Amino acid sequence: MYVIAGVSGHTGSVVANALLAAKQQVRVVVRDAAKGEAWRARGADVAVADIADQAALTKALTGATGAYLLLPPPGWTQTGIAADRKAKTAALLGAVRAAKPGHVVLLSSIAAELAEGTGPIKYIHIVEEGLRASGVPATFLRASSFMENWDAMVPGALAAGALYYGLAEGVKVPQVSTQDIGKVAAQLLLEGPRGVHVVELTGPAELSLQDVAATLAKVAGKPVNGVSVPPAAMIQALIGQAASAELAEGFGELAGALNSGIVRFHGTPIHGAVTLEQHLRGLPAVTGA
Repeated sequence: MYVIAGVSGHTGSVVANALLAAKQQVRVVVRDAAKGEAWRARGADVAVADIADQAALTKALTGATGAYLLLPPPGWTQTGIAADRKAKTAALLGAVRAAKPGHVVLLSSIAAELAEGTGPIKYIHIVEEGLRASGVPATFLRASSFMENWDAMVPGALAAGALYYGLAEGVKVPQVSTQDIGKVAAQLLLEGPRGVHVVELTGPAELSLQDVAATLAKVAGKPVNGVSVPPAAMIQALIGQAASAELAEGFGELAGALNSGIVRFHGTPIHGAVTLEQHLRGLPAVTGA
């Protein structure tokens, strides 16, 4: 039995679909029972558990051959993020220690080896360290920046003819589709445990903000310029868009880390197949669907 968290999001659904297609037994973890009905209809077992509910998560993980786990991102307006991350991390690690699944594949991040200076990535570092200490075999799938992170910015960029972000001009960063993340995670679960090890994953190419804007312009058929802004200005812009100050400051710190080059791979990453152009061509804001 493979236990999959995050099936209501981008990556977990891909993992669960891939394992079901491979005729594996799957248990999906959902917070709302209603969201599990479609999975149940396809033959999956359904466990209702919040990541912060250690007892429910322990029950969901019990008996698992392997589990795909992640630390869900905070909400756009959320405050008290550090305390929330601490509580969810404690519950997740406590459940893993109690249930002892045969193998955990953790959705981690590029630069998760760093304890600080990386914005929201620093919280994933703590999860990795906890899993290392748990005695449970674990694979840390350190993925690069998600292509999907651009999605919410696309409508505004098309309307204004400009894509703004805190990446310095010309700085190229690795980017990967969540489709590729989910497929690789499913494969790692099927391959089984190899102790505690790291798998790095990126997309076909590293891209600058200007590259992203040019690709968006190409698929939309209208001009879009990539406009680099200082991370401090990006923070204020995000707050102006109703993001909590904590969330905005985390993104600003991450942008600075990308600009400085400390967010990087240390080995030879696996390369996913989905290009940014392919991803953008599927967005309703671009297609008009």
